[in-house]
Amino acid sequence: MAGMKAKTICKILDAKIKDLASSAEHDHIKEILATKTVVTGGCIASMLTGDPINDYDIYFRDISSVRSIANYYVAKFEATTGHKLSVSEEGDRVRIMVAQGYRGETAGDIQTLGTDEIDDAYEGAEAAALAVENDGKPQYRPVFLSTNAITLSNKAQLVLRFYGEPDTIHENYDFVHCTNYWSSWDRKLVLRPAALESLLSRELRYVGSKYPICSIIRLRKFIKRGWTINAGQILKMIMQINELDLHDPKVLEDQLTGVDTAFFMEVLNKLHEKDPDKINAAYLVEIIDRMF
Repeated sequence: MAGMKAKTICKILDAKIKDLASSAEHDHIKEILATKTVVTGGCIASMLTGDPINDYDIYFRDISSVRSIANYYVAKFEATTGHKLSVSEEGDRVRIMVAQGYRGETAGDIQTLGTDEIDDAYEGAEAAALAVENDGKPQYRPVFLSTNAITLSNKAQLVLRFYGEPDTIHENYDFVHCTNYWSSWDRKLVLRPAALESLLSRELRYVGSKYPICSIIRLRKFIKRGWTINAGQILKMIMQINELDLHDPKVLEDQLTGVDTAFFMEVLNKLHEKDPDKINAAYLVEIIDRMF
């Protein structure tokens, strides 16, 4: 499939956000979706290269918008499934909270997975949620919730973890090819030269991230898709990891944001059983070898 022109991408994203906003039942939510959102990440990269679009990652301009969106879609989820969730705000972060130890539950085509500690839900379950058909049911309904994001039918993912202006959001992005973006307040598509160069060469360029462990683990996915990375980019990740205190369980948990955590949850649970306050490296190696 041939890649799309910038003008076409802009039209598609404009139509997507208008369609999403029109599906909301409250005027305040309509306004947030229509005027305070940023679409960025893999969907624009896929449109430029002609690859299939897995989902549309949608971010918000401020924390008040994140709070309103989280409360709105959690209420819709509860009304549909009867599952009680809550929205909490801790400092500069909004979370969807689920019961301690909650692992997963299905009600019709609605799924939720996660814990109140780890930020992202399981990749496989999320992919299944994205594949849900409408079959006469409401479009853009919540089909998958985690502490990190709300996945709606019609391939829309509302990210709660990060928010702000595009440059602020991209401070949490690890690879430059995903930093093109479209903003709803001016309906403009911004294509960054460095991102385009990376896409054309299919070479990963690491720009720094708050989550370097996640970046290294994500390398597997890109390498399977034919991307390359030079030793210098990997060294930059290693240098950032060296600054982390991974003996602190909370730091390790936070670093697993965005990773497929199906196995890592069990690793962390076993570490807490052994020593909840401090991670012993030798025991960690033993657990990882046993599970992987």
